Parts: sequence; C-alpha cells; structure tokens
Amino acid sequence: MPSRRLSQEESWNSLHYSEASGDNADDGYSDVVMEDGPDGSHARSSEEPPPFPTISDVQRALHPLQATADRVGKQVEKFAENLDRLSNTRQQEIDADCRHVLPLVNAYKKIASDTVKHLGSMHGIERRRELSKKTRRRLRSSSGKSTPRPASAGDKAMKTTVEDLKRWEQEEHTWDLLSLMLQVEYPIPDSVRPQAGSDLVRPSKNKQVHRYSSEKEVWNSFLASDDLAWGRHVVVGWLQRSADQMGQNIEQVVEELEACADRGSGLWAHSWLFTKEAIKGQKRLRSWPKALDPDDPGLDAALLNSEKTKPLVTQLDPDAITRQGRSLEKQDHYFERAMWLACWEMVRRGKDWSYVREWCQERVEGWRAAAMCGDPRSSLSDIPSAPTWQSRALWRQTCALAAKDGGIDEYENAVYGVLSGYLPSVQKVGRCWDDYLFAHYNSYLLHSFDRYVRTNFSDRVPKALKDKTGSFKLSMLGGQSEQNARDIVENMKQMEATKEEAKDSFKMLQGSLIANSFADFVFAHGITLAQAANAGGRSKSIPLPQIPSGKQSITAPITTADHDLLRMITHMIFIYQDLGHNFQQGGHTEVMENIIVAYIDYLGKAGKQQLLPLYASRLSAKRSLSCLGRQLPTIQEHGERQTFMQLMKQYDINVPGVLSKQLQMIIVDTTPEGSIPPNYPPITILEKSRKDVMALRLIQPNFIGHSITDDQYDLIHGFEWYLLMDGHWTQTMAIGALIYKHLLRSNGLAAARKLSQTVSLSQLSLSKTKYILGRTTDISKELHPSDDDAGEGDVFTSTRSHRTSSQRRPSSSSARPVDNDRELLLDLARTFKDLENLFIALDALEEWERLAEEGGKLVHEGQDLKAWKGAFQKAYYRVATAMEPLLHGWLQKAENEAEAADLREIRVACLPEVILAYTTVLDLCSRYLSRDLLLKGMDLAALIAEEGSDLAACFVAADRMPELVDSFAFLSKSIIQAEARGAKSGKGKKKRNGETLDLWTMRRTSA
Repeated sequence: MPSRRLSQEESWNSLHYSEASGDNADDGYSDVVMEDGPDGSHARSSEEPPPFPTISDVQRALHPLQATADRVGKQVEKFAENLDRLSNTRQQEIDADCRHVLPLVNAYKKIASDTVKHLGSMHGIERRRELSKKTRRRLRSSSGKSTPRPASAGDKAMKTTVEDLKRWEQEEHTWDLLSLMLQVEYPIPDSVRPQAGSDLVRPSKNKQVHRYSSEKEVWNSFLASDDLAWGRHVVVGWLQRSADQMGQNIEQVVEELEACADRGSGLWAHSWLFTKEAIKGQKRLRSWPKALDPDDPGLDAALLNSEKTKPLVTQLDPDAITRQGRSLEKQDHYFERAMWLACWEMVRRGKDWSYVREWCQERVEGWRAAAMCGDPRSSLSDIPSAPTWQSRALWRQTCALAAKDGGIDEYENAVYGVLSGYLPSVQKVGRCWDDYLFAHYNSYLLHSFDRYVRTNFSDRVPKALKDKTGSFKLSMLGGQSEQNARDIVENMKQMEATKEEAKDSFKMLQGSLIANSFADFVFAHGITLAQAANAGGRSKSIPLPQIPSGKQSITAPITTADHDLLRMITHMIFIYQDLGHNFQQGGHTEVMENIIVAYIDYLGKAGKQQLLPLYASRLSAKRSLSCLGRQLPTIQEHGERQTFMQLMKQYDINVPGVLSKQLQMIIVDTTPEGSIPPNYPPITILEKSRKDVMALRLIQPNFIGHSITDDQYDLIHGFEWYLLMDGHWTQTMAIGALIYKHLLRSNGLAAARKLSQTVSLSQLSLSKTKYILGRTTDISKELHPSDDDAGEGDVFTSTRSHRTSSQRRPSSSSARPVDNDRELLLDLARTFKDLENLFIALDALEEWERLAEEGGKLVHEGQDLKAWKGAFQKAYYRVATAMEPLLHGWLQKAENEAEAADLREIRVACLPEVILAYTTVLDLCSRYLSRDLLLKGMDLAALIAEEGSDLAACFVAADRMPELVDSFAFLSKSIIQAEARGAKSGKGKKKRNGETLDLWTMRRTSA
C-alpha cells in the first residue's frame, strides 16, 4: 500500500505539473483574462505576430468540451484528487458514523468556497448590484419576483459570468448541507469529533434540567432527546447561514433602506420624522401643550397626510397606528416598512439577539429589540433572571397573536412569526425556496418545543396557556397539518412563488438531502438521464433501463450537459457508498451508475483521460469494462496510452477485459442487423473480362482502395492497445483474428491492410515476448537467416524449393528449447498470422499492379525500362514471397468444428481469386523479366493437382475450377509460343532443381 500511495501521489503531482506548464497555471479559472480599459495600455500590438499555439490551445482543438473543462479550472482535478486519497484511506469495514468521509466533504466544500472567492473578486460588484435591486424591489412591493438579467457585453467578453458565481455559491452551501446531514444521520462520537473535522455538537443527554434551569438549558435538553427536532434545528441553522452568506450584507441593506426612506445616514434616529412635523404643526396652530386627542372632531379634517386621504396618528407611540386606527405620512410608512424589513433580514439570517439589540439601539429603536427578546435559541436565554424557571411560551403565544393580525406591515408580522413559530405570517413574505422551507421547519421546531415543555415541564407553562381559552386557542400552523420534509419539498413544486425554483437542480438535490431521499433522487435522475440520452437514438454508453412506468421520474431535469451537477451527484454517490449504501433500489444498480458514466463521458470529452480509471473503478465490474471501453478510442497518443494502462492497473481494473470489451462494442456498433452478410463475400481482384485475348484477366487498379471509416479506424486503434499489455498472448491473437474476420465480412480490405501494417505479429511479438519468454524476440522471423535471406537472384526458384526451405528445422539440442517456445507461440498465433499474410499478399498484388500499369505506359511512350524493371522485379519478388504462406496449409488450424467451418468459408472466399491473380502476375512477369517464371505456373498447377489438395477443394467449392483450368492452359500456351515471340529459351541452363523450358521448345527436324 505505501508504494502504491507514493505512485499515486507522484501521478497527481505530475498532472498538476503538466497543467502548470500551460497558460495561466496559477489561475483557478485558467482561461479568464482580466481585460484592460479602452485605452488599451496592455493590449497586444496589432503589429505583433500571432502567438504560437500553447498546450491549452492544442487540447482545446482536440477535445470538444475542453473549453468547458477550462472554465471550471482545476476544480475537476481537485475533486478527483481528494476522492483518490479517500479511496486509499477508507477502511474495509464500514463505520457506523461518518468520520472517514467527513474530511472529503469538507475538502469539496473548501474547493467550492475557494472558487466562490475567486469568482467574487471578478463578479462581486455585479452580484451586489443584483442583490441591491432585489432589496429595493422587496421594499416597494410585497410580490417582488426576480427576473433573470440578460447577459451584458462584459459577461460575453469574459468566459465566466455572475451566473457561475451564483452556481458555485449554491454548490458551496450544498456541500455544507451534506456535511450537516451526514453528521445528523451518522453522528460522530465526541471522542473523535475533532480529528474528523466536525464542528456540529449536539447537546448532551446527560445534563439534568431542574426548576432553576434556564430556557436555553431546557431547549438543549429538547434537542438532545428528540432526533427529529435536532435534524430540523440543524436545517434551520443551515438556512439561516445560507441567507446570510448569499444575501446582501446587512449594512448594505441599511444603506438601501436609508436611500429609499428619503433620509440620509444619521436621520434614522428621528423615527417618524414627517409625521412628527405634521403633529407639531397642529400643536402650534392650536397652542396645545399636551398630546393631541385623537377623539377631537377637528383633527379628522386638520391632521391629514400630505395626500389629504387619511388621518395621521396624534401620538408617536409604537402602537399608535393600531391603537388609534390612524396612518402615517407616506415617507414614515416607508420608513416603518424598511425597519421591519431590516429586522426580518436579521431574524431570517439567525442573528443573535445581542446583535439585534445593538442595531436597534443605534437607531433609537430599542423597543423593537425588547419586543423581539425571548427566543430560546438566543444566547441571552441562558442568562439567569427571576422568571427563568418559567417558560416563555406565553411570550411566544403573544408574538403569534401579533403575527396574525397585530402588525401594520407584513414584515412586522413575519418577524413575530419567526419568533413564535406562527407559520402563515412567515410564509406570506417568503420569496424563494429557502424562505418557505425555513418557515415550515422553524414553525415545526418551536411548535415541538412548546409541546415538549408542556409534556415534560408542565409547571413551567403559564396557567393561561393550559386553559387554551379565548385568543390563546390560536393554531401555530394556521390550520395546516404538519408535513414531513419530502411533502414540503414536493408541495413547493406546486406553489406559484416557488414552483420554478423548485425545478432547479440544486434545490432538488438539497431537498433530497434534507428529506433523506438521496437514493430516490439518484434513481429518478438516473432514469431520466437515460431517457434524455436515448431521446435522439440509442445511446452507446447509457442504455435505457426497463423500468415500470410507475417508477419513472417526471420531474428530474438533469441532462448530460449539466456537468457541475453530474460532478456533485457522482461524488455524493461515492460518499454514500463508503457509508454502506448500495443504491440497489429495485435491483437496478445500473440506473445509479448512469450518472457516474455520464460524468466519465464528460471527463473524456473534456480531455481529462487521466481521471477516467479512478471513477470507473467505482463502477460495477461489468459497467467499468464497457465505460472505459468507450473511452479508449479517443486516446491516440502513445504516452497517454501508457499512462492510462498504468492507471487501470493501479486501480485494479481488468485491463484485458477493457481492451476486449472495447473491440466487441465497436464491432457490434458498426454492424447493424442485416448490414453485413452472414457469409464472407468473395474478394474481387481481377477485372471482369479480358482486355486482350493474348493475356489473362488483369488485376483491377487500386482494388483494395484507401477508404477507411471512422469505426474501422477505431478498431485499428483499439487493437493497438494490445501492444502495451504485457502477456495475454492467446487473447491478443484471438481478438486480432476476430477483427480481421469482421473486416473481411464487411469488405473492409483497406482497413485490414492498415491493421496488418500497424499491429503486425512482429510488433506484437517484440512487445510481449519479454514478459512471456524473458527475452525480446520476433517469433515471426525464421530461425535460420540462410533460409530467410534468399537474394533477389532466387526469384525464379520454384515454389517447391521455397516450401522445402521453409520446413527445415534446427537439429542441435541447444536450439531445441528456443525453437519449442517459438513454435508454441506461433501455434497460438497461427490463424492471426495467416489472416495477416492474406492482406500482405493483397497489398503486394496491388502494388505490383501499379507498377505493371506504369510499365505499360512507358512501353507505349517508348521510354527506357531499365530503372522500371528493377522496381518491377522487386514487386514480383514481394508477391511471390507473400503468396508462399497462402499456398501451404493456410487457415488449416482450427480448435473446433465451428471454427473449421468458418475458416473454410474464408478460404473459399479468398484463395481462388488470389491464386488466379497470381497467375496473371506470372504471365505478365514472364514477358518482362524471364520466361522461366512460367515454370512457377506449372509448379502451381502441380501443387493444386496433388492428391488431397486443399487448394483444389476451394476452387471446387467456389465453382471456379473452369477459370483455373483456363488460366493454366493459357500459361501452357504461353510456354509453347515463347520461341515464336523471340524470347531466349535458356537452353542448357538448368535451375537449382534441374528445371528447364527446353522440353517445351518445338523445332522443325531436317529432312
């Protein structure tokens, strides 16, 4: 394990180093350019030459999603690196708590937090401007729905926008929520909490509550004894922090309120300034030293607001408006609304009462803070005082009455609703998903606390509440029934104010974490992801699962284009898996894996190939093979392939299985049913008819062609991976033969030729024999150089002499072990080598035809043939050499009857045409090189005519024996007519085996 850990650390360091060598290595968003002003002081001169392409430029051109990957900077790699480190430190046995995964969650949260800070430095002003508009809108109206802002020119010029900032803010808070929910569901013992990085401390159950315990102590006892309440308390705290961190700063809110209330900084202390001036004016007119009497009949007509529509209050007491039933001046009414909006922001964000008191005292509004004092969650609830033995339930009930119908503004009602737990008043001012969830959880929490106090500490409950008479019969939930988290989340999808936001991917994810339904969330999104991937046709990487319609999700909006969400869900799945969750809902693990596969596919398209094995290792064995098999064709560079192979081994991935699966999938994908004939089509080399009655049928120019499809290139590149895999000789040969057969069936001769040149037996032997035999050797080469190095002067030697030479074997005992090893490997590679030899022969025939065509043009133009003859002779020698393996036991070795029938079909489809083409070669070469080449035609005829010849059987099966007989008859006729053409007979010159053409020479005897 230590060595593996070291190698992984080195691989991550090398990855960071390679990326640092590109552009803007120190920038979290590597492609963000801080532009200068219009003066262009730092702009590139128009006379400067364009810069050379960088590594980033090349990668962006190669990978279609490279720009997207650059946009998120190094976050993708950081997530993977932290995941890798967790994978190496996780224990074999699953702990009952989350201590081993919490550091990973905190690391992910830090990545998001750092990104938010980075983006905030670029888009903070824009973000604050949006929040400022939102605050003013809420101040002027009670509906305040935000509308999306169109992208500005600056946004389009920069590659990140304020929307990126908002998404990363949501992600940061989502990771924070996951951390909290894990600690609630899988609590960490106090003894190991500091080491695990946990700062969430649940009150202890051991502390006793007595008559003189404070309200805060009773509250802590409540949280310690009620698991549901503890979870709600944690969620409420998270919603408060989220509102504080993602909302406008309180001081900035105050500045907005000052501007909107027609009074500058410092005038807040004057409270109802405009109403006060109107009251003073009436008192001066009346010379009245006391407070004005609201029942004075003259005041109704004299003391009116500036619009002369409503009577103004006669006193400045906080309750004057509701007590007298009078109004304020418009500016003061706006001021009052602004003050309560500020108070709402503070209680919504969970600001402690001491903070609220200080804020109110600065504005000479201390009465507001006094009215808000009593929340058991406040730190001041722990301060001893005379009535602390009693519960503040009566105060909360009074706040509920004020929230119901005692305030002059909805935000005043909402403030009292938060303090009392009165749900309707808080719901009324809710503007977003978070607000409505906060309203429910806060209300349920306080309602449960009051129930806990009545049940366990009845002596603390005032008598007025025990009787439940009159106004105190008020329902905190406004007549609604208490809902669980899942119902709340689902209901928000139907509410007018939240239904659009409820469809947001982050809110759906957060809702699933709060409702403890993440597994259902993953299942639903895995199905819809598959549906989206297959909407335009069958997806190769994400199949459509066979799930009953009742289990399908209709609300999940996730798509393969939502890369950030895919990344988050993928890593959350891994975290829950490490906690023991198997996601086997309904026995459909592949549905969950759809999300991981979609993220892996994104990484591949974004050029992050080094990360793929890590994520694939977390899939099931079967899915990991197919997933990585889809990615291999995209990796072309040799160094990247070597690295990828090492990473697959490092993560214990079945490398042979991946390579094999890759080629199988390519073959299946490229052979739609009915597109390829079930039998091997006969190859076509010769022209359909003779152009000259004095010659055999000619070979077609370019009969192999050069057209290779992308799928065929994928097959070739896929087989190249076997050059990097140690050992597995048998599998390699079997896969190679399978590819050749597939290309023969699909008439992919050009691709098969390319394969024989790119991944030959010789190359495979040199790459694998070191691992298998302990030494590097090319088993495709003959052991005796004297036999292999026959010079070009032997090109006219008969076929039989070649066969005899090739069958010689060493006799010395020292060479026998080497020969045995080679023969064993050769025997396993026999079919692969035979198919490779076929395309070597076809390539030689096509090249020979090209030179023959060139020679015909030279003859027609009357040019010198000396240089051409040298090349033509080499071309013939190559053809003759390539034909040798095809004429002696080609494709005769089969493991079973099925394979024997398959090979027999290939022989019938290929050998007749190739041999007939060879006779054409012999005929034409005999005219330009030597008449003695005609003897090879006779040797060929003898070879085919031998008893039990497998070659003759191929012609018979292909129904082409008449063509063969005609070809040999033509060659025989050519021998007889050789003297008539004026060629030298070579009389008296015998070849190595005593062969000569003199037997065929016809002379007239003298009388």
